[in-house]
Amino acid sequence: METAILFSLVIGLLFLGVPVAISLGLASLLVIALLSTDSVSSVALQLFTASQNYTLLAIPFFILASAFMSTGGVAKRIIAFAIASIGHFRGGLAMASVLACMMFAALSGSSPATVVAIGTIAIAGMRQVGYSKEFAAGIIANAGTLGILIPPSIVMVVYAAATNVSVGRMFLAGVIPGAVAGLMLMIAIYIVARWKNLPSEEWKGFGKVLDGGKQAAFGLLLIVIILGGIYGGAFTPTEAAAVAAVYSCFVALFVYRDMGPMKEHPWTLASDLTRAIVGFKAIAYALSFLFVWFMFSFFAEASLSAGFVENRALIGWILAGLILVSYAMWRGGGGIGAVGGTIASGLPIWGRNLKLMARHSLGAFAHDETRKVMVDASKTTVMLMFIIVNALLFAHVLTSERIPDAITTVMLDYGFNWFTFLIAVNILLLIGGQFMEPSGLLLIVAPVVFPIAMELGVDPIHLGIIMVVNMEIGMITPPIGLNLFVTSGITGMSLVAVVKAALPFVGVLFLFLILVTYMPILSTWLPYALMGPEITAR
Repeated sequence: METAILFSLVIGLLFLGVPVAISLGLASLLVIALLSTDSVSSVALQLFTASQNYTLLAIPFFILASAFMSTGGVAKRIIAFAIASIGHFRGGLAMASVLACMMFAALSGSSPATVVAIGTIAIAGMRQVGYSKEFAAGIIANAGTLGILIPPSIVMVVYAAATNVSVGRMFLAGVIPGAVAGLMLMIAIYIVARWKNLPSEEWKGFGKVLDGGKQAAFGLLLIVIILGGIYGGAFTPTEAAAVAAVYSCFVALFVYRDMGPMKEHPWTLASDLTRAIVGFKAIAYALSFLFVWFMFSFFAEASLSAGFVENRALIGWILAGLILVSYAMWRGGGGIGAVGGTIASGLPIWGRNLKLMARHSLGAFAHDETRKVMVDASKTTVMLMFIIVNALLFAHVLTSERIPDAITTVMLDYGFNWFTFLIAVNILLLIGGQFMEPSGLLLIVAPVVFPIAMELGVDPIHLGIIMVVNMEIGMITPPIGLNLFVTSGITGMSLVAVVKAALPFVGVLFLFLILVTYMPILSTWLPYALMGPEITAR
């Protein structure tokens, strides 16, 4: 009886247009107050407990990191790198857009952010070389969904908080499925490109690829910092999110300078001598190598020999010195005797930029663009956390009323096994995904299906990836598909036109969902290999 009333209240409130968070919280409160033997004081206790969840602290930091990466020039540098890498294939610009979405997804953890950051630039680029607006929009709408599958993912953090599984294992579990989904989309694009004779970019050599990689390096390094730090034992996923937010802010404001008070101040000026620029770059490459060296050696410290750990600073400085001298000789000319003069000529450029950074170090954080990014990230965080807290209250009611146990008993009595159960879960999530935001839907469904999955022997990490993939498809299916609205906004196309454009590639994601559902090794091999299986008490 309580089960029917609880779900009827939630669904009824949603259809009346009540926000998801209020629907979940109000329905839970009414059931506790009127039907349950549970005390109303448990509501306050549960809300306080939910707000103290350490795992959830990762969400605002990942949102802030995503906001800085989306606003800065990281996206255009990633797209340039992707085009240089695979743009020479037939349909290469569209394939490069998918690859760019995959790389940006590993920075942002958000599908809408991926669509906005990559789509704004990539769709315009595809239109210029002869792609139809519909084809370009369909590609970006689908590829943008990888933002919640490729780690780090905000939706994965939400699932981990709702089910008490490991965030680290969830992130690892998304790596192979994310790569497979991106590859399937690129294969589909290549087939369509051969059929429709779509254009390809000119191959400009490995030098262009290397140059694109250098330009995008500071953005892509964030992937290494997050995942390397987590799995190297340097910090927890929550701490990784905080590091990502600080790093993203620093890169956007002080390194790429695409926003903030130094926006009009490039690192080098047209008046700088060529030799001085070579000296400046030699020092920059040496320092960058030193940073990466210390970071990697710190992450891998547990697997290194004691002697290597003790001498890693010396080894790092020696290698950085070799890079400094080699680059100055290669680009500066004049042989070994001219190296000192080349490096010294680059010091004034460093002095000028360091003074500029010092002068704007405080003003950068109070700049209008910085404030806007922080306010937008705060609004998103408050909205999402309000949904999560109320959803956890909903999960508390489910547990206290033993609703999952009752549903499990019914399903087992009807002969459900893991195979048929996963079919039912997919159908439920595909239908629900058409009407609800991913995090809200996941927080409603996960507490119900998770105990049943454990009873039937479904791996909790595998279940999480299945749910995330369903959320992906939900973001590109009407009427509430968020990626459809975002794509419509950046292209100026009607929602119906975007739906028609995205529809052909949705079939690829449906095929991918079947693979993920019934090939658990795609999700579980990497986390099992590196961290072992998830231990969950039934």
